[in-house]
Amino acid sequence: MNPTTNIAVRAARKAGSILMRYYNRIDTLTISEKQANDYVSEVDRATEAAIIEVIRRAYPNHAILAEESGEHAGNDYQWIIDPLDGTTNYLHGFPQFSISVALQHRGELISAAVYDPLRDEMFTASRGQGAQLNDRRLRVSDQRSLKGALIGTGIPFRDQRYLADYLAMLGAMVEDTAGIRRPGSAALDFAYVAAGRLDGFWELGLSVWDFAAGVLLVREAGGAVSDIRGGNRHLESGNVIAGNLKVHQAMVKRLAPHVPEALRA
Repeated sequence: MNPTTNIAVRAARKAGSILMRYYNRIDTLTISEKQANDYVSEVDRATEAAIIEVIRRAYPNHAILAEESGEHAGNDYQWIIDPLDGTTNYLHGFPQFSISVALQHRGELISAAVYDPLRDEMFTASRGQGAQLNDRRLRVSDQRSLKGALIGTGIPFRDQRYLADYLAMLGAMVEDTAGIRRPGSAALDFAYVAAGRLDGFWELGLSVWDFAAGVLLVREAGGAVSDIRGGNRHLESGNVIAGNLKVHQAMVKRLAPHVPEALRA
């Protein structure tokens, strides 16, 4: 791992220790609703502060974009942080959540860490150096078509303007795949695509901190990531498809008739 990926790992592990400290006493947390169906607790803020502290100690001049505290000014390097991806799962004791830490330089993702503290699984990637799970090299699956593929997704829960379109996409994907999974942590969904546990994934309306690290994981594991139309505006739009090369291509084609006009620009 390069030095910045090592810092991402260190920050994610520190955040993970905080999440696990509170996991068995969630009922003591103060929880508030940021917007409809979107919650935040003191543990989100504590883990974010811990991540930022680790980054600032190593790279005091780097910029930061964090889910809870927003933008922190800096130079051409920007860290993109989701301190608890899957907050609703965490607050319900549902065992699927993660920490996501990515670094980009002038728009190019160069380091990533996605950490599942429950399973002690650390997914990492460094640009041009591949992706790993606990130091074991990752590769996307070798599934060649949608027939028999296991696909992950995220159901719209904040902005439901395109819910009907999404349901049409879901119907199209169910047709001949092995099944659809909606675990509830996009960062882990991307990590699972990189690890070959999922053959593909799609979602609408993600925030950049949800999946920036995941993009690098999938690409360094030999997969493809695009926006919902197969273009390169995924980080900007939050409408995303990921998968191994064959499945990604097939998903773009399968979903195309159901993409709403507003998302075609």
